[in-house]
Amino acid sequence: MMKKTSISAILVGLLCVIVFWLSGCLYAPLDSSQPGETEAEGHRRHIRNVRIEQREMMQDLDRMFLLDQPSKLTDKKIP
Repeated sequence: MMKKTSISAILVGLLCVIVFWLSGCLYAPLDSSQPGETEAEGHRRHIRNVRIEQREMMQDLDRMFLLDQPSKLTDKKIP
């Protein structure tokens, strides 16, 4: 009984993997360029994504270190 259940579970798992693989859910191509996109456009897209991610990381670090808002420790304005 235990052997039959484990073989059934393995077959069901294998069937799920095959279905997802054939539907494209498990396949991520190495070159993730979009259809109709030239190499130059892909390069510009990658550069833009890196720039945006760096900017967001700096914003997160500023918020973490409490540098995103002016200090309220003094009533005098700092130029």
